Amino acid sequence: MKNIAIIMGGYSSEYKISLISGNVVYQFLDKTKYNGFRIHIFKEKWVYVDANDAEFPIDKNDFSVTVNGTKITFDCVFNAIHGTPGEDGLMQAYFELLQIPQTSCDYYQAALTFNKRDLLSVLKPYGIKTAISYYLNKGDIINTEEIVTKLGLPCFVKPNKAGSSFGISKVKTAAELPIAIEMAYKEDNEIIIESFLDGTEVSVGVINYKGKTIVLPITEIVSDNDFFDYEAKYLGKSQEITPARISDEMTQKVNEIAKRAYEVLKMKGFSRSEFIIVNGEPHMLEMNTIPGLTTESLIPQQAKAAGISLEDLFTNAIELALV
Repeated sequence: MKNIAIIMGGYSSEYKISLISGNVVYQFLDKTKYNGFRIHIFKEKWVYVDANDAEFPIDKNDFSVTVNGTKITFDCVFNAIHGTPGEDGLMQAYFELLQIPQTSCDYYQAALTFNKRDLLSVLKPYGIKTAISYYLNKGDIINTEEIVTKLGLPCFVKPNKAGSSFGISKVKTAAELPIAIEMAYKEDNEIIIESFLDGTEVSVGVINYKGKTIVLPITEIVSDNDFFDYEAKYLGKSQEITPARISDEMTQKVNEIAKRAYEVLKMKGFSRSEFIIVNGEPHMLEMNTIPGLTTESLIPQQAKAAGISLEDLFTNAIELALV
Protein backbone atom coordinates (compact mmCIF):
# COMPACT_ATOMS: atom_id res chain seq x y z
CA MET A 1 0.00 0.00 0.00
CA LYS A 2 1.47 3.31 -1.09
CA ASN A 3 0.99 6.50 0.92
CA ILE A 4 -0.55 9.27 -1.22
CA ALA A 5 -0.56 12.86 0.02
CA ILE A 6 -3.48 14.75 -1.52
CA ILE A 7 -2.56 18.42 -1.30
CA MET A 8 -5.42 20.93 -1.36
CA GLY A 9 -6.24 24.49 -0.35
CA GLY A 10 -3.59 26.95 -1.44
CA TYR A 11 -3.01 30.67 -1.08
CA SER A 12 -5.44 32.06 -3.68
CA SER A 13 -9.14 32.94 -3.88
CA GLU A 14 -9.75 29.43 -5.22
CA TYR A 15 -8.88 27.57 -2.02
CA LYS A 16 -12.50 26.53 -1.30
CA ILE A 17 -12.88 24.86 -4.71
CA SER A 18 -9.49 23.18 -4.21
CA LEU A 19 -10.66 21.70 -0.90
CA ILE A 20 -13.68 20.22 -2.69
CA SER A 21 -11.47 18.84 -5.49
CA GLY A 22 -9.05 17.33 -2.98
CA ASN A 23 -11.82 15.67 -1.03
CA VAL A 24 -13.25 14.15 -4.23
CA VAL A 25 -9.80 12.67 -4.99
CA TYR A 26 -9.67 11.33 -1.40
CA GLN A 27 -13.16 9.85 -1.74
CA PHE A 28 -12.51 8.10 -5.08
CA LEU A 29 -8.95 6.94 -4.37
CA ASP A 30 -8.56 3.16 -4.85
CA LYS A 31 -8.45 2.02 -1.20
CA THR A 32 -7.06 -1.38 -2.21
CA LYS A 33 -3.87 0.25 -3.54
CA TYR A 34 -3.40 3.51 -1.65
CA ASN A 35 -3.55 5.08 1.78
CA GLY A 36 -4.88 8.60 1.17
CA PHE A 37 -3.81 11.52 3.36
CA ARG A 38 -5.57 14.89 3.11
CA ILE A 39 -2.96 17.64 3.37
CA HIS A 40 -4.16 21.24 3.75
CA ILE A 41 -1.68 23.79 2.41
CA PHE A 42 -2.33 27.33 3.67
CA LYS A 43 -0.04 30.33 4.22
CA GLU A 44 -0.41 30.01 7.98
CA LYS A 45 -0.17 26.20 8.21
CA TRP A 46 0.58 22.96 6.36
CA VAL A 47 -1.30 20.16 8.12
CA TYR A 48 -2.42 16.58 7.68
CA VAL A 49 -6.15 16.35 8.46
CA ASP A 50 -7.26 12.90 9.64
CA ALA A 51 -10.71 11.26 9.40
CA ASN A 52 -11.78 13.01 12.62
CA ASP A 53 -10.56 16.41 11.34
CA ALA A 54 -7.68 16.42 13.81
CA GLU A 55 -4.66 18.33 12.44
CA PHE A 56 -1.01 17.29 12.49
CA PRO A 57 1.69 19.71 11.26
CA ILE A 58 3.73 18.82 8.16
CA ASP A 59 7.52 18.91 8.52
CA LYS A 60 8.50 21.04 5.50
CA ASN A 61 12.09 19.77 5.64
CA ASP A 62 11.09 16.44 4.11
CA PHE A 63 7.30 16.74 3.69
CA SER A 64 6.56 14.19 6.39
CA VAL A 65 4.09 14.09 9.27
CA THR A 66 4.32 12.52 12.70
CA VAL A 67 1.10 10.99 14.06
CA ASN A 68 1.06 9.52 17.57
CA GLY A 69 4.83 9.15 17.56
CA THR A 70 4.98 7.49 14.11
CA LYS A 71 6.63 9.35 11.23
CA ILE A 72 4.78 9.03 7.91
CA THR A 73 6.40 9.75 4.54
CA PHE A 74 4.72 9.78 1.14
CA ASP A 75 5.33 7.76 -2.03
CA CYS A 76 3.50 10.26 -4.24
CA VAL A 77 1.71 13.62 -4.04
CA PHE A 78 -1.63 14.14 -5.76
CA ASN A 79 -1.76 17.87 -6.48
CA ALA A 80 -5.28 19.35 -6.23
CA ILE A 81 -4.30 22.97 -5.48
CA HIS A 82 -5.82 25.47 -7.91
CA GLY A 83 -3.84 28.71 -8.14
CA THR A 84 -0.69 29.44 -6.15
CA PRO A 85 1.38 27.60 -4.87
CA GLY A 86 0.09 24.40 -6.53
CA GLU A 87 -0.53 25.54 -10.10
CA ASP A 88 2.30 28.05 -10.61
CA GLY A 89 5.31 25.77 -10.17
CA LEU A 90 6.20 26.41 -6.53
CA MET A 91 5.03 23.06 -5.13
CA GLN A 92 6.33 21.21 -8.20
CA ALA A 93 9.83 22.61 -7.68
CA TYR A 94 9.67 21.84 -3.94
CA PHE A 95 8.73 18.20 -4.57
CA GLU A 96 11.38 17.86 -7.27
CA LEU A 97 14.02 18.98 -4.77
CA LEU A 98 12.71 16.42 -2.27
CA GLN A 99 12.52 13.77 -5.03
CA ILE A 100 8.87 13.00 -4.28
CA PRO A 101 6.81 12.10 -7.38
CA GLN A 102 3.73 14.28 -7.98
CA THR A 103 0.79 14.07 -10.38
CA SER A 104 0.92 17.46 -12.10
CA CYS A 105 3.26 18.83 -14.77
CA ASP A 106 6.83 19.92 -13.98
CA TYR A 107 7.61 23.29 -12.38
CA TYR A 108 8.59 25.09 -15.61
CA GLN A 109 5.40 24.09 -17.43
CA ALA A 110 3.32 25.05 -14.40
CA ALA A 111 4.91 28.51 -14.19
CA LEU A 112 4.60 29.04 -17.95
CA THR A 113 0.94 28.01 -18.28
CA PHE A 114 -0.03 29.97 -15.17
CA ASN A 115 1.22 33.13 -16.91
CA LYS A 116 -1.32 33.74 -19.69
CA ARG A 117 0.92 36.24 -21.53
CA ASP A 118 3.90 33.91 -21.63
CA LEU A 119 1.85 30.82 -22.54
CA LEU A 120 0.18 32.47 -25.53
CA SER A 121 3.49 33.98 -26.68
CA VAL A 122 5.16 30.54 -26.66
CA LEU A 123 2.30 28.84 -28.53
CA LYS A 124 1.79 31.52 -31.20
CA PRO A 125 4.75 30.38 -33.40
CA TYR A 126 3.12 26.93 -33.57
CA GLY A 127 0.15 28.41 -35.40
CA ILE A 128 -2.16 28.51 -32.38
CA LYS A 129 -4.43 31.56 -32.74
CA THR A 130 -5.26 33.89 -29.84
CA ALA A 131 -7.20 37.11 -29.19
CA ILE A 132 -5.49 40.48 -29.76
CA SER A 133 -3.99 41.48 -26.40
CA TYR A 134 -2.70 44.46 -24.45
CA TYR A 135 -0.53 44.15 -21.32
CA LEU A 136 -0.38 46.26 -18.16
CA ASN A 137 1.75 46.03 -15.02
CA LYS A 138 0.70 47.69 -11.77
CA GLY A 139 1.89 51.29 -11.81
CA ASP A 140 1.75 51.63 -15.61
CA ILE A 141 -0.08 54.63 -17.06
CA ILE A 142 -3.52 53.56 -18.27
CA ASN A 143 -4.14 54.93 -21.75
CA THR A 144 -7.82 54.13 -22.27
CA GLU A 145 -7.92 55.50 -25.80
CA GLU A 146 -4.92 53.40 -26.87
CA ILE A 147 -6.45 50.22 -25.39
CA VAL A 148 -9.82 50.77 -27.09
CA THR A 149 -8.17 51.62 -30.44
CA LYS A 150 -6.12 48.41 -30.36
CA LEU A 151 -8.73 45.98 -29.03
CA GLY A 152 -12.11 47.53 -29.73
CA LEU A 153 -15.13 47.14 -27.46
CA PRO A 154 -16.28 45.05 -25.76
CA CYS A 155 -13.01 43.63 -24.40
CA PHE A 156 -11.95 41.45 -21.48
CA VAL A 157 -9.75 42.52 -18.57
CA LYS A 158 -8.08 39.62 -16.76
CA PRO A 159 -5.45 39.07 -14.08
CA ASN A 160 -2.46 37.55 -15.91
CA LYS A 161 -1.45 35.02 -13.25
CA ALA A 162 -4.64 33.76 -11.62
CA GLY A 163 -5.96 30.27 -12.09
CA SER A 164 -9.69 30.88 -12.12
CA SER A 165 -12.28 33.47 -13.05
CA PHE A 166 -11.71 35.90 -10.19
CA GLY A 167 -10.99 39.49 -11.22
CA ILE A 168 -12.20 39.11 -14.83
CA SER A 169 -14.50 41.73 -16.35
CA LYS A 170 -16.19 42.18 -19.70
CA VAL A 171 -15.83 45.87 -20.50
CA LYS A 172 -18.44 47.43 -22.80
CA THR A 173 -17.54 51.12 -22.56
CA ALA A 174 -14.28 53.06 -22.23
CA ALA A 175 -15.50 54.48 -18.90
CA GLU A 176 -15.64 50.95 -17.41
CA LEU A 177 -11.98 50.16 -18.21
CA PRO A 178 -10.28 51.80 -15.16
CA ILE A 179 -12.77 50.10 -12.77
CA ALA A 180 -12.17 46.68 -14.40
CA ILE A 181 -8.40 47.19 -14.28
CA GLU A 182 -8.54 48.07 -10.58
CA MET A 183 -10.58 44.92 -9.90
CA ALA A 184 -8.07 42.73 -11.79
CA TYR A 185 -5.18 44.27 -9.80
CA LYS A 186 -6.77 42.89 -6.61
CA GLU A 187 -5.86 39.39 -7.90
CA ASP A 188 -2.52 40.08 -9.61
CA ASN A 189 0.00 42.86 -10.33
CA GLU A 190 0.00 42.00 -14.06
CA ILE A 191 -3.00 42.31 -16.38
CA ILE A 192 -3.88 41.04 -19.83
CA ILE A 193 -6.63 42.84 -21.76
CA GLU A 194 -8.02 40.93 -24.75
CA SER A 195 -10.26 41.65 -27.71
CA PHE A 196 -13.73 40.13 -27.58
CA LEU A 197 -14.03 36.86 -29.49
CA ASP A 198 -17.62 36.27 -30.59
CA GLY A 199 -18.03 32.55 -31.12
CA THR A 200 -18.55 29.11 -29.56
CA GLU A 201 -16.63 28.52 -26.33
CA VAL A 202 -15.25 25.03 -25.75
CA SER A 203 -13.14 23.41 -23.05
CA VAL A 204 -10.78 20.58 -23.93
CA GLY A 205 -9.17 18.14 -21.51
CA VAL A 206 -5.90 16.51 -22.52
CA ILE A 207 -4.25 13.87 -20.34
CA ASN A 208 -1.57 11.26 -20.51
CA TYR A 209 -3.63 8.09 -20.17
CA LYS A 210 -1.69 4.85 -19.74
CA GLY A 211 1.38 6.40 -21.36
CA LYS A 212 -0.40 7.94 -24.36
CA THR A 213 -1.59 11.53 -24.91
CA ILE A 214 -5.38 11.50 -25.36
CA VAL A 215 -7.90 14.28 -25.90
CA LEU A 216 -11.08 13.85 -23.87
CA PRO A 217 -14.54 14.61 -25.34
CA ILE A 218 -14.91 18.38 -25.82
CA THR A 219 -17.31 20.41 -23.65
CA GLU A 220 -19.26 23.34 -25.04
CA ILE A 221 -19.78 26.19 -22.59
CA VAL A 222 -23.01 28.19 -22.73
CA SER A 223 -22.88 30.74 -19.91
CA ASP A 224 -26.06 32.23 -18.42
CA ASN A 225 -23.90 35.23 -17.52
CA ASP A 226 -22.07 37.54 -19.91
CA PHE A 227 -19.11 35.12 -19.99
CA PHE A 228 -17.77 31.99 -18.24
CA ASP A 229 -17.09 33.74 -14.93
CA TYR A 230 -16.81 32.30 -11.40
CA GLU A 231 -20.60 31.98 -10.98
CA ALA A 232 -20.94 30.26 -14.35
CA LYS A 233 -17.99 27.97 -13.66
CA TYR A 234 -18.75 26.95 -10.08
CA LEU A 235 -22.27 28.04 -9.12
CA GLY A 236 -24.24 26.42 -11.92
CA LYS A 237 -24.84 29.52 -14.04
CA SER A 238 -23.90 27.79 -17.29
CA GLN A 239 -24.75 24.86 -19.49
CA GLU A 240 -21.87 22.48 -20.05
CA ILE A 241 -22.62 20.25 -23.02
CA THR A 242 -20.40 17.18 -23.56
CA PRO A 243 -19.75 16.34 -26.33
CA ALA A 244 -19.84 19.85 -27.80
CA ARG A 245 -22.35 20.63 -30.56
CA ILE A 246 -19.70 21.19 -33.22
CA SER A 247 -19.00 19.37 -36.48
CA ASP A 248 -16.76 16.31 -36.66
CA GLU A 249 -14.35 18.38 -38.73
CA MET A 250 -14.20 21.13 -36.08
CA THR A 251 -13.88 18.54 -33.30
CA GLN A 252 -10.84 17.09 -35.06
CA LYS A 253 -9.36 20.57 -35.55
CA VAL A 254 -9.76 21.52 -31.88
CA ASN A 255 -8.43 18.11 -30.78
CA GLU A 256 -5.31 18.51 -32.91
CA ILE A 257 -4.58 22.02 -31.55
CA ALA A 258 -5.15 21.01 -27.91
CA LYS A 259 -2.94 17.94 -28.32
CA ARG A 260 -0.25 19.97 -30.12
CA ALA A 261 -0.17 22.50 -27.26
CA TYR A 262 0.12 19.68 -24.67
CA GLU A 263 2.97 17.98 -26.53
CA VAL A 264 4.83 21.16 -27.56
CA LEU A 265 4.96 22.19 -23.89
CA LYS A 266 6.05 18.67 -22.81
CA MET A 267 3.11 18.53 -20.43
CA LYS A 268 2.36 15.79 -17.90
CA GLY A 269 -0.74 15.06 -15.87
CA PHE A 270 -4.00 16.91 -16.46
CA SER A 271 -4.56 19.92 -18.67
CA ARG A 272 -7.73 21.75 -19.64
CA SER A 273 -7.54 24.35 -22.40
CA GLU A 274 -10.21 26.92 -23.23
CA PHE A 275 -10.92 27.96 -26.82
CA ILE A 276 -13.38 30.21 -28.62
CA ILE A 277 -14.17 29.16 -32.17
CA VAL A 278 -14.53 32.22 -34.43
CA ASN A 279 -15.23 31.84 -38.17
CA GLY A 280 -14.08 28.23 -38.13
CA GLU A 281 -10.81 28.97 -36.27
CA PRO A 282 -10.21 27.93 -32.62
CA HIS A 283 -8.55 30.72 -30.57
CA MET A 284 -6.87 29.66 -27.32
CA LEU A 285 -7.62 31.64 -24.16
CA GLU A 286 -5.63 29.71 -21.56
CA MET A 287 -4.48 26.33 -20.26
CA ASN A 288 -5.17 25.08 -16.73
CA THR A 289 -2.85 22.42 -15.33
CA ILE A 290 -4.71 21.74 -12.06
CA PRO A 291 -8.29 21.85 -13.36
CA GLY A 292 -11.26 21.36 -11.03
CA LEU A 293 -11.81 17.75 -9.96
CA THR A 294 -15.16 18.10 -8.23
CA THR A 295 -17.79 15.65 -9.48
CA GLU A 296 -19.38 18.54 -11.45
CA SER A 297 -16.08 19.79 -12.92
CA LEU A 298 -15.31 19.62 -16.63
CA ILE A 299 -12.46 17.07 -16.59
CA PRO A 300 -14.51 14.49 -14.59
CA GLN A 301 -17.48 15.14 -16.94
CA GLN A 302 -15.26 14.60 -19.98
CA ALA A 303 -13.62 11.50 -18.49
CA LYS A 304 -17.06 10.03 -17.81
CA ALA A 305 -18.06 10.66 -21.46
CA ALA A 306 -14.87 8.82 -22.48
CA GLY A 307 -15.78 5.86 -20.25
CA ILE A 308 -13.10 6.62 -17.63
CA SER A 309 -14.27 6.48 -13.99
CA LEU A 310 -12.94 8.90 -11.38
CA GLU A 311 -11.16 6.04 -9.60
CA ASP A 312 -9.46 5.06 -12.86
CA LEU A 313 -8.63 8.69 -13.70
CA PHE A 314 -6.95 9.23 -10.32
CA THR A 315 -5.19 5.83 -10.32
CA ASN A 316 -3.80 6.60 -13.80
CA ALA A 317 -2.40 9.96 -12.62
CA ILE A 318 -0.68 8.35 -9.61
CA GLU A 319 0.72 5.38 -11.55
CA LEU A 320 2.19 7.67 -14.25
CA ALA A 321 3.78 9.87 -11.56
CA LEU A 322 5.35 6.80 -9.96
CA VAL A 323 6.93 5.53 -13.22
